[in-house]
Amino acid sequence: MYFSGLIIGVAVFLIIGIMHPVVIKGYYYLGIKVWWAFLIIGIICVVASLFIPHQITSIIIAVVGMSFLWGIHELFEQRERVRKGWHPANPKFVDAEAKIDDKP
Repeated sequence: MYFSGLIIGVAVFLIIGIMHPVVIKGYYYLGIKVWWAFLIIGIICVVASLFIPHQITSIIIAVVGMSFLWGIHELFEQRERVRKGWHPANPKFVDAEAKIDDKP
């Protein structure tokens, strides 16, 4: 029997499950500026996956990279969810976020 599909499926499930709170906590503690870190980590992982000879490992690293890249979009969506009151706002960033809205 071949377990590679099952291994990849479980890994993708766990990666997506882990990235959800990473985005929420990343935005809460660091604000929107954390998107640069997500971009760098995502690019590094995607490029690294091109050079890893083991197929399953390469796929999992690529999924991690793409999850970080998708996390950039989710950070901006998280900002909207916080503005709508769906998630708690960090008091340190409330004023900074309000200033962003005031700019023309």
